[in-house]
Amino acid sequence: MSRTLDEIRVEIDAIDTQLLELLNQRADLVHEVGEIKRREGLEIYAPEREEKLLLRLIGLNKGRLSAHSIRAIYREIMSAALALEEDLKIAFLGPEGTWTHQAAVTKFGRSVRYVPQKSLADVFSEVEHRNADYGVVPVENSIEGAVHHTLDLFANSPLKICAQIQIAIENNLLANSPVERLRRLYSNPEVFGQCRRWITAHFSHAELIEVKSTAEAAAMAKNDPEAGAIGGALLAELHGISVQERAIQDDVTNTTRFLVIGHRTCPPTGHDRTSIVFAVADEPGALHDALQPFNRFKINLAKIESRPNRRERSGHLFHVDIAGHFTDPEMQTALEDLREHCSSVKILGSYPDNSNDR
Repeated sequence: MSRTLDEIRVEIDAIDTQLLELLNQRADLVHEVGEIKRREGLEIYAPEREEKLLLRLIGLNKGRLSAHSIRAIYREIMSAALALEEDLKIAFLGPEGTWTHQAAVTKFGRSVRYVPQKSLADVFSEVEHRNADYGVVPVENSIEGAVHHTLDLFANSPLKICAQIQIAIENNLLANSPVERLRRLYSNPEVFGQCRRWITAHFSHAELIEVKSTAEAAAMAKNDPEAGAIGGALLAELHGISVQERAIQDDVTNTTRFLVIGHRTCPPTGHDRTSIVFAVADEPGALHDALQPFNRFKINLAKIESRPNRRERSGHLFHVDIAGHFTDPEMQTALEDLREHCSSVKILGSYPDNSNDR
């Protein structure tokens, strides 16, 4: 005989009571870990431990929850634990509601403190001066390529990469009125360009009003009954506005990669990526010779970007992402060989490679 709705709800309430007790037990243990870390001068946030924990739970999962759901649930559990241990401050490129803000929340959850900054340089500066514990900066978009200003800032910064975040860029129609009432759309020019086909098909009659940011667009649309905004879902949460249509961008595969920057890089996890920057002379064959050590050890180069070497005013800086951790024996040998061909080599950090964990 099937159970009644009330019987099922009683069982759910009992499970929730057990979950709450277990979560508080977990919080007590995390607090003990935090005390040990403080005594030993260790970082409170440990992305390598976090990634191992999440992968272990996803591997153990035999139920209805998806890997994405497990990550989302434990993100908030771990965020609450971080907030208990320290007033963790995360700097990001503002204003609130930007994709960098969304990336930061995806990594650190909603229980820590977020500090918006006016520029990427300000994000680096806040972390360097320890006004923030970590920073989140964009580094690469699947459509537009590398964020060159971020790469340039690494050249003179002592900060290290300790984690990466990849999120799908989904532009949504935000409004507090039904779609048929909308006569105006607010957003920034870049977002209008990303949603051009959808706008032409559904809102060819609408007035497009350009503003500086999607956050400003959401604020404007919130108080205008005949207006909508185009932007990310986090804006709807922050500004009290409804999502009327989801994922209206023309390219549905648009993703952006962000980096978490701090004072220490990440220990090995067994599945890592290392970012380096090196300088070679502006002469034939220089780059080929520099990269030969990686070819000899069959170390995969996942990404390479070239930037002018402004410090030496000649030659180029190459930003390279490499499969593996910089402490791996073969990686260390390859890096030593690389130094023989370069005027400078800088390890920006090693961090868990979750590129395929979408």
